[in-house]
Amino acid sequence: MREFETLQYDEGDDGVAVVTLNRPDVHNAFNSLMQRELHELWRTLRRHDPVRCIVLTGAGEKAFCTGIDRMEQMGGETDDTTDRSVVGSGSTPFMFNDPGDNLGPKSCDLWKPVIAAVNGMACGGAFYMLGEVEFIVATEHATFFDPHVTYGMCASFEPIHMSGIMPFCEIMRISLLGNYERMSAARAHQIGMVSEVVPTGSSVVDRARELAAIIASQPKLAIEGTVRALWSTREMPQREAVRLGYAYVAMGTSQESIAEGQELFASGKRVEWRLR
Repeated sequence: MREFETLQYDEGDDGVAVVTLNRPDVHNAFNSLMQRELHELWRTLRRHDPVRCIVLTGAGEKAFCTGIDRMEQMGGETDDTTDRSVVGSGSTPFMFNDPGDNLGPKSCDLWKPVIAAVNGMACGGAFYMLGEVEFIVATEHATFFDPHVTYGMCASFEPIHMSGIMPFCEIMRISLLGNYERMSAARAHQIGMVSEVVPTGSSVVDRARELAAIIASQPKLAIEGTVRALWSTREMPQREAVRLGYAYVAMGTSQESIAEGQELFASGKRVEWRLR
């Protein structure tokens, strides 16, 4: 894997890779370069077989990601890495480019599981990524908000991404209250948006990595088939989704995969489960 300017990539020998948004000086806001690097990384991981599960986090303890880098978009310093077409628009609104359409793993056709480790503020454009992960683990001091309307902008793409994992009234409240209210990790857990809250003083990345290692230890085909099946059928009526489920069972099951799973029974080793 090549080195990136805006991302840190760490790959273990247990099938887990940790991807860190690495612009802590601007609270890991994404610029056009980070967007392109994330797109490249997600697409590369599609066929990088040693990695079975990914943890996505942000550098530092203050923020996971605070959305788009407005300084780049609004005429700040630029260099030869800057791509105005990514964050700008044409002369009419019909040529507008969604500024975050390459940030999320599913938008880049990656169907390996991704766990988000949210370590602070997550707002605005961060929802492009959080809306496309399998689940979220957050530190106790994490907060979630969307400031768009406060600054006169329509909140559209970001809350739409989150609408699949948040109740309607909650995503509407975040969108309409803008910068005047932030959702705590405890509240996010209460409504089912966050899967687990890690106490202050413990590493949210370490906890997410533990979960990722468990996922990565199980048969790869079954894991990726499960991810694809659930995402593909999330917006379908139940009966249609069940019918499509037969196709995913066929594609996501093989004799080799079953044999890999059956080794646990043959060895007599018991799975050490944890009550949540």
